[in-house]
Amino acid sequence: MNASLFDTPGPRAARRDRIITLGSTGLLLLLLIFALTVLSRNGKLEPELWMSLGNSELLALLASGLAATFKVAAVALVLSVLGGAVMAWGLLSKTVWCRAILSGWIEVFRGLPLLLLIFFIFLGGPVIGIEVSTFWSLVLGIVLYNSAVLAEIFRAGIQSLPKGQTEAALAIGLGDGETFRVILLPQAVRRMMPALISQMVVLIKETSLGFVIGYTEFLRDARTAVEYLGGEYSLPIYTLVAVVYISINCTLSFIARRIEATR
Repeated sequence: MNASLFDTPGPRAARRDRIITLGSTGLLLLLLIFALTVLSRNGKLEPELWMSLGNSELLALLASGLAATFKVAAVALVLSVLGGAVMAWGLLSKTVWCRAILSGWIEVFRGLPLLLLIFFIFLGGPVIGIEVSTFWSLVLGIVLYNSAVLAEIFRAGIQSLPKGQTEAALAIGLGDGETFRVILLPQAVRRMMPALISQMVVLIKETSLGFVIGYTEFLRDARTAVEYLGGEYSLPIYTLVAVVYISINCTLSFIARRIEATR
């Protein structure tokens, strides 16, 4: 971190920071010990409950749900990136009405709750005579929201590039579309890659909202397993789900930090 952005702590401030850190760590450890004690007293830490995580049928069910989650995430990510890039190009165009329409579109879909978008598509489609599957309801809802967010990320990345890039491209005879596609967008993607990966982390977590419309993704399959095995198995199964989500997102966050460090 750039030390010029803040004052270097003196001996008293450094000692205070250490005390606060040790105190916070101690408090977290006490809370963890208390939670484990309560869980043990209530029989939630019995070995047979946690041994169930090694059941092959359970793991196969969760693996199927995880594959469905990745399928939604992959399709939604590709469509969101394409949609965001197209909208970023429109936002930077010289046509006033195009910029105005896209700005309004982005503000609307970036401001609406994602769950509401999913419900609008899933429940609103049949009203106008269009049957939308749970898969596409989830994908389209995620795409509408994330493409609006990514459009702003791309726009910010492109505007951060030196203006000489555009001027040089136009000077050698490239049109506006070619300049955007060949010169500006590739550089913006490299510059904004950490932000794009961070948005990918958000997108993967958003796939769990398929739970509410019946899409059989990772979290819904975990609930199915709990309903089949019994409520006493909910803690081990949902703990495994949480660990998997955290592992995936921590991996993506690590990649983002590495990319940012090598820029």
